[in-house]
Amino acid sequence: MALNVDELVKIANQACELAKKHGAEAAEVQVQGGGELTTKVRLGEPELVQEASSKALGLRVFRDHRAALTYTSDLSDAALDRFIADSVQLAGLAEPDELNELPPKELLATSVPDLELWDPTGAEVNAAQALELCKRGEAAARAYSPKVTNSEGATYSRVNGAGAFANSAGFSGGFRGTYQSLVVEPICDDADGKKRNGFWWTADRFRSKLQDPETVGQEAARRTVAKLGASKIETGELPIVFDGESGRALLRLLFSVISGGAIYRKSSYLLGREGTQVASGLVTVVDDPLIKRGPGSRPYDGDGLPSRLNMVVEAGTLRTYLFDTYSARKLGRVSNGCAGRGIGGAPHTTTSNFILKAGSSDPKEIVGSLARGLYVTEMMGFGFNAVTGDFSRGAGGFLIENGKLGQPVAEVTISANLNDILMGIDAVGTDLDLRSSTACPTFRVNKMMVAGR
Repeated sequence: MALNVDELVKIANQACELAKKHGAEAAEVQVQGGGELTTKVRLGEPELVQEASSKALGLRVFRDHRAALTYTSDLSDAALDRFIADSVQLAGLAEPDELNELPPKELLATSVPDLELWDPTGAEVNAAQALELCKRGEAAARAYSPKVTNSEGATYSRVNGAGAFANSAGFSGGFRGTYQSLVVEPICDDADGKKRNGFWWTADRFRSKLQDPETVGQEAARRTVAKLGASKIETGELPIVFDGESGRALLRLLFSVISGGAIYRKSSYLLGREGTQVASGLVTVVDDPLIKRGPGSRPYDGDGLPSRLNMVVEAGTLRTYLFDTYSARKLGRVSNGCAGRGIGGAPHTTTSNFILKAGSSDPKEIVGSLARGLYVTEMMGFGFNAVTGDFSRGAGGFLIENGKLGQPVAEVTISANLNDILMGIDAVGTDLDLRSSTACPTFRVNKMMVAGR
């Protein structure tokens, strides 16, 4: 599918004009188009080939502080005219909300910076080539060790898309982007008959930045084989080292208690904590949508406001919550450009590249300096109370003994209050990896409760 951003912008502007013609006081339109390919191989045989392309338009219209959200995939002139007319009528049936307005015109973005989000080679991998990449990755995992006895397979995915946004206050813009990934998931049989599964993955906006399939497969197998013999450890308090994979889950919890929606609903333990210390002085967290080639980068937000760097936590001090226009208005504030939206949904507070900044500690030294601790590589389940900050989740990884990774650990639970976890971070690594839009390096928490045997 050709991805002509100018064409999508034109459609978005025309839809805004039609909405005003049919009686809307204001309107905003999002148009998206693109294609995706997903292939999967298991035990050397193709299991899935799925390719699709689409184009859709999402509309929000306002009338007497009432709003209607609708979307369509039929963009022909006659269908679009009828769709918009019906949407304006639908708005008249909604409950009024005095906050249902477009952002002020002076706050809207006036330019669309090029953040290098498009790889022209991103759509060139066809199904046959994608299947071959999967076969190579899975074969490398299965050849790594005779202990690899089975496989959940290998999956290659690519997405190439373009989007445009316009509103009746005068903003219009668009951009396009690509993203591709490969994940390999081997399985080992443990001595007690349990299956140990693991994975590794590579992903980037630019195809040339992906790890080769053999590297991905071998690392996936290494991680899986290392789990053999995993067992519970004794219950007690231990220092916990989170690798970049597992640590991202804690960052996502932090976002859940600093989002504008959580604050105006009073469902956050960080309510009223702006300007106070909420984490160790080693902790700096940013939301940065302007990173070139970043997986979560965007030139404007879901309300049409310019993207900007937000310093969320600076050296342990909470500097700001994150707002979209609606949540900011609920609190008498101004949005800081953190709105996101799907094609058929309302804007909501979201993150872009939400990052715990790299520190100065060598990851090996973070582990090596501990006489005893737990190195966490995975977490499962969900146990978090946003109002109190209480956190408890299943975890797996390795026991740290005399500065070295030892016995593999499984089926334990780690728990603490999120406030204590963040305040207890006493080392932050240098190994920040931006494969995903929520990212962190290795970091260590001075103590958490580990429930084992």
